[in-house]
Amino acid sequence: MAIVENQALKRMRAGEPALGMQLRLGRSGEVAGAARASGHDWVMIDLQHSGMDVATAVEISLACYGFGVTPLVRIPDVEYADAIRLLDAGIMGVILPDVRTAAQARRIVERCKFVPVGTRSVTVGYVALGYEPLPVSIAAQALNNETLVVCMIESAEGLSNLEEIAAVEGVDVVHLGCNDLLMDLGIPGQFDGPELREINVRLIKACRAAGNKFPGSGGDRNGPRQRSFIEAGGRFVTTDSDLRFMVAEALRRTNELRGASVAS
Repeated sequence: MAIVENQALKRMRAGEPALGMQLRLGRSGEVAGAARASGHDWVMIDLQHSGMDVATAVEISLACYGFGVTPLVRIPDVEYADAIRLLDAGIMGVILPDVRTAAQARRIVERCKFVPVGTRSVTVGYVALGYEPLPVSIAAQALNNETLVVCMIESAEGLSNLEEIAAVEGVDVVHLGCNDLLMDLGIPGQFDGPELREINVRLIKACRAAGNKFPGSGGDRNGPRQRSFIEAGGRFVTTDSDLRFMVAEALRRTNELRGASVAS
């Protein structure tokens, strides 16, 4: 049985951090190669904050298989109609933004996982199984084990229910969306403040208490703070987006050249 391992889950299950890049600009499978060349384990194909369509997301996900990168998709909401189509077509996990209650977490698990964990409908010919015509029971168990479900905490309400969300069976990662969370808490941009440090400690503790759950963080793009989160037990980290990587390096280069021109 040709099961394709979820590289992000494999890393985290081994106690290592899984690093991912958010895709907002990429419309070609080449971004999968760029993600691997830059040391990333997974990509977040962002259908919440980009104009990308489903067909493009699928093409990128298929390219990810050739580079050993895990394709994940961030959907707009828990009832997003194309979520299961994306999983059937090769996406290896779903990232759900702004999870506020355990009921929402249970709902996304229900949609993404097969019986007995959820109620996802079965089909034949799964990419992650090499299109082998396997018995439904075997295929469902294998895919349940490799399909990643990520719940993002981005509000005060979600934070108040953090432990309950982490305890939901089938949730793999509880992921802080730091930008929106700090905005909702009334302290926008205060990534280095005591509030977020305390939240990180609480998140890691909640995931450990729930067992087999991994703490994640995104939005705070400061390298030393990301490293501190990993050293404290964080395992699922969004490094940055393709957009910001491109702008940052392009700006560094143009500033360098303009500075050289002025100096001469």
